[in-house]
Amino acid sequence: MERVWQPAPVDSPTPGSDPTSYLVIAGRGVLVGKQPDGDSVRFRPDEPALLTQLADSQRIKTSADATVQLRFDGVDAPELHYEGVGQPDGVDARDRLLSHLGFTDVTYTTGGETVATASPVTVPVVICSRMVEVNGRPVAVLFTGEAAQDLAASSGDWITLDADRLATSVNTWQAQTGSVYPLLYTSTPAALREVFTSAAAEARTAGAGVWASDATTGFPLTSPDALGPGGALIWPKLFRRATDYFHHHSPGQSLPDWLAATPEEDDSLYVGDSTTPTALHTLLRQDGAHVSLTADLLDLVIIER
Repeated sequence: MERVWQPAPVDSPTPGSDPTSYLVIAGRGVLVGKQPDGDSVRFRPDEPALLTQLADSQRIKTSADATVQLRFDGVDAPELHYEGVGQPDGVDARDRLLSHLGFTDVTYTTGGETVATASPVTVPVVICSRMVEVNGRPVAVLFTGEAAQDLAASSGDWITLDADRLATSVNTWQAQTGSVYPLLYTSTPAALREVFTSAAAEARTAGAGVWASDATTGFPLTSPDALGPGGALIWPKLFRRATDYFHHHSPGQSLPDWLAATPEEDDSLYVGDSTTPTALHTLLRQDGAHVSLTADLLDLVIIER
C-alpha cells in the first residue's frame, strides 16, 4: 500500500525539528532504592508513552519500576561515584538538590549511596526535554514547586522553552548557587546556553559553591586520591577523563597525549564564538604532574554525540 505523507500537528512538532521546542512531561522524582547525585534523579513519567516522542527515544533505559535516569541540561555536579571514585563537594551537591526538590529525612544504606528512606517517598516534578543522549538518559530541564505546577497542565504538549521560563528551573537555580559547574552542549539552543553561562558567571564572581575551591586551571595529576573527596576539585567532565586516564594510560603517557590517542574520550567542542571544532586535549597543558585547562569553562560548548 502506498504511504501517504501527512504533516505533524501544529502543537506536536517533529522531535528535533525546532531547537526551541521542548516536550513537557509531568511525573514524579523517585529516591528510595536509587542513587541520586547532584545533577540527576530517577524520574517516573505520569504518561510513559510520552518519552517515545523524544528524539532518539530508542536509547532510553527504563527500569522495572518505570523510572528513567535524567541528564540535567546545562549543568554538571561534582561526582559522587564515577568508577567508584567521588569528588569534593559531591555529597553537598546531592544533598542541596534533594532538599530543593522537597525531600527530607533522607537516609542511606551502608555505603552511603543508595537511598533507604525519604520523606515524602516521591515528589511531583515536570521535565522539558527534546532528546535522549547516548547513555539512554533524557536530557532534561527540571521544574519543581510552583514552576512545575504551572507546567503540569501542559504535559504532553510541545512548548517554546524561552529564557524566562528556563530561569525558573532547577537547573538554573543550581548554576546560580554554584552547586554545579556549567556543562554546555550544542544540543541546547544558544539563547538557553546564555542563561546557564550568566548564572554560572554570577556564582563564580561571588565565589559560591564549587567556585570557592575550583582548581581546574591548575591541579595535580599524581593519583586518583589527588582528585578524590579530599583532593582538588575540578570540572567534573575533566575529572571523569582523568579517572579513565588513571585506569588505562600507558607508562609515561601524559593526559593530553592519552586523550589524543583515545578518540572516544577526547571530546570535540567549540571555544567561545569559534565555529571550528577543537579537541579537548588541545586545551590541556601538562608539566610533569601538573595539569591545567587553558580555556575558560564558561566558553566551552561540547559537540553532542
